[in-house]
Amino acid sequence: MASNAGWQSELEGWLQPFLKALVHPARQAMCPLYVAGLIGPGDRKSVQPMAERLGLLGHDALHHFIAAGVWDAGPLEAALMREADRLVGGRGAFLIVDDTALPKKGTRSVGVAPQYASALGKTANCQTLVSLTLARGEVPVPFTLRLFLPEVWTCDAARLERAGVPQDWRTPRTKPEMALAEIDRAVAAGMRFGPVLADAGYGISATFRAGLSERGLRWAVGIPRILKVYPADVALLPPPSGSRRKLSEPDQISRSAEDILAQATWQKVTWRRGTKGRLSADFAAARVRVADGPAQQIGGRPAQHLPGEAAWVVGERRASGETKYYLSNLLAHTGLKTLAATIKARWACEQAHQQLKEELGLDHFEGRSWIGLHRHALMTMLAYAFLQHRRLAQAKRGKKVRRTSASAEPARHPRRDDRRSPASPLTTALPALRQIRRRAA
Repeated sequence: MASNAGWQSELEGWLQPFLKALVHPARQAMCPLYVAGLIGPGDRKSVQPMAERLGLLGHDALHHFIAAGVWDAGPLEAALMREADRLVGGRGAFLIVDDTALPKKGTRSVGVAPQYASALGKTANCQTLVSLTLARGEVPVPFTLRLFLPEVWTCDAARLERAGVPQDWRTPRTKPEMALAEIDRAVAAGMRFGPVLADAGYGISATFRAGLSERGLRWAVGIPRILKVYPADVALLPPPSGSRRKLSEPDQISRSAEDILAQATWQKVTWRRGTKGRLSADFAAARVRVADGPAQQIGGRPAQHLPGEAAWVVGERRASGETKYYLSNLLAHTGLKTLAATIKARWACEQAHQQLKEELGLDHFEGRSWIGLHRHALMTMLAYAFLQHRRLAQAKRGKKVRRTSASAEPARHPRRDDRRSPASPLTTALPALRQIRRRAA
């Protein structure tokens, strides 16, 4: 029990910036309890079972805090952005855009509808949350989870009213539009990061890619193999004199990303060492101009797009035989290994989503309202950030101990095993969670 009190005391200390944002003493008392309930043992992380495990007389106060209390989550979200930046922000950080599905039964939970769930690989009855994750050195810290509303919701005013959807969120928004708005919030909050990463669900959107470039951001996104691009040396030819044609046309036709890379040189690239050895695949890359410029008739074909931004088109052939394609506006002198490592850094957010659900109960919320779902999601992200804070602090202390021990030892030549690249000191939040639960048992 003493150990349990130890980590809860550490949690309350870490939460102080967030508690100040809550202002009211009752809310300040409930927040640490809710987060502790998410971190602690137990299969279900909904309000009633958490209240029972926390030893509360009832669950009403906890339920009121998360689903009914009148308080603004904005200051807590801003504090979480600052903490995520403190933990992993910097030039070497990635900002990862993705979404995650919460399977649901019934039709009353806010935003629930049959929609494609990438984690399930199929269409399912679910809620979809657009997510932003800051990650560096394989350490992810999710800081935004925002509910996407399908058309069946945005066209039903009564349904929106019942679920308590704020007026500002009742107009239709695409996921890429939502993601750009959340990126603007992150930038305004002073978060520090390098390239923005996203899968093909976002990368297929020319508006999303253009929005990132207009903001002066570097990016690497998944694309479908059929996305049209031009060779990098494409040029625009003026209309011949006396011709009826009035517009310039490219001197080459656009081709699919798959076609462009079919004749490229592919080579094996290792982007990092994982727990089971080196992670590698065959990659190829070519400089191109994306066919997302103004649309016009080209070569007698209507609605063809002129060459747009210069970019890298990248292919990845996996051991399974599957080939994936990507597009990136990283600089022209970027090497293939850097391109591959940047693209593959996106996996960190998928790992974070899995842990948020399986370990911290992101998908266990049983309420139906907009405000309750978003507050619950915010609490799960606070719990995750605390675990990352704890693990990073432990890893830092371990490094200091190793450095001190090494300085006291006589110098020696490294053995063959010592020359291997060390594993990352933190690849998940789970070690801290397991430690807490072992001590609580």
